[in-house]
Amino acid sequence: MLLSCACLLLLGCASPPTAVKVEQLLKTGQSWIGTPYTWPDGKPEFTVVKITLPANTALKWHTHPMPNIAYVVAGELTVETEDGLHKTTLRPGQALPEMVNTAHRGTSGKAPVELIVFYAGTPGMPLSH
Repeated sequence: MLLSCACLLLLGCASPPTAVKVEQLLKTGQSWIGTPYTWPDGKPEFTVVKITLPANTALKWHTHPMPNIAYVVAGELTVETEDGLHKTTLRPGQALPEMVNTAHRGTSGKAPVELIVFYAGTPGMPLSH
């Protein structure tokens, strides 16, 4: 008994969670600029990638041929459309439903950005152009 008490004192008294917690991060049928999503024809293929963008870095202008969602793990990311009509800034814990076939880019702030991006395409479809 004394040994058990000593172990608790040394290791702490962390108690297990009392319930499973589910937090919805995003639910949408459209991109962040309001364009409705359509699914690519063919057999579905999901791809998940981790992207690390150095501080003060702008990605090249690009498009995505499929619906995708970016989740910010760390850093601050500003996303803008090439036509200059739309711009938004994301912070850790935020998700962005990206645009399909609309040119855009992301720019990191003073710290590196870490993203997890979920793509919903078909086999052989490139993630971006």
